Amino acid sequence: MPVPYVPTLGSVRWEDPIPVLLEAVVENAATDRFLPYDKDLRWGERKTERVVVDAIEHDDGQTLIPTLAERGGGVVKVHVYGTAPDGLTAGTDLARKLIAVHGATRGRVVWFLGPDQPEAYAQGVGTRVQLKDFTDGPGAAPGVPVHEDKQLHADAGFADFAEAMANDGFAFLHEQMRAGAVGPVLTVLHDGRVAGAIGPMETMADAAGVARLLPQYFGVLPPYRGHGYGRALWRAAMHWGHQHGAVYQLLQTEVGGASDRLCAAEGLTSLGFVKQADTSEFPVG
Repeated sequence: MPVPYVPTLGSVRWEDPIPVLLEAVVENAATDRFLPYDKDLRWGERKTERVVVDAIEHDDGQTLIPTLAERGGGVVKVHVYGTAPDGLTAGTDLARKLIAVHGATRGRVVWFLGPDQPEAYAQGVGTRVQLKDFTDGPGAAPGVPVHEDKQLHADAGFADFAEAMANDGFAFLHEQMRAGAVGPVLTVLHDGRVAGAIGPMETMADAAGVARLLPQYFGVLPPYRGHGYGRALWRAAMHWGHQHGAVYQLLQTEVGGASDRLCAAEGLTSLGFVKQADTSEFPVG
């Protein structure tokens, strides 16, 4: 396991009880319940992705752990752990078989690279797992004013911002805000209008009972990039997490993207890379 990553839960820390977490997601597969420390618990009433327990393959060289998600007509993912030279081929073959068995519409293969690997190997097809440790404090203060509010910023055009940033998840977040289902969102204003946002701001205990800051939706409107708004929002979020007792935050950033570069500049620790590709990208046979 070059990256601490558990199927259906996502990235964890190396000091987390990884064998216990793997056992828990396997045991929980027969239900549609969330584990109490699942970060996705805040988004729904039932878990819509599960491990396909009877299709797990394990030997001395590699482990293949498949999952099935309900979204999009059914998506099979096969997580490939190990160093076997034919690991991706075996993962692809298993994914294709499970697509047919479960009537899924898509299949993906997920594999991992350690933090010592060149990031070029993950460029365009992977995310970097980033760790923010609050042990030494929240870091530098924001350079511009950042506002915290659970309201919709109607006068400041949050709805327009959310619509423009729908591809970054803000339309969904806006719906959750209107339902009162999530924590506050931090914003920066430009001429009185929302130019960027990060949120929702929430913490949750992990499997060991340690408080962590949950991942957020994060973005700045294209015309207002380059003003330092993204960095200010990020730093404000870190201060919020520290003030609310978070010990750490884990997130995944697109390799080489703006958030990835920001996290590197802000001193986050890379835990490695998670790569994914559709089965259609691999040769048949």
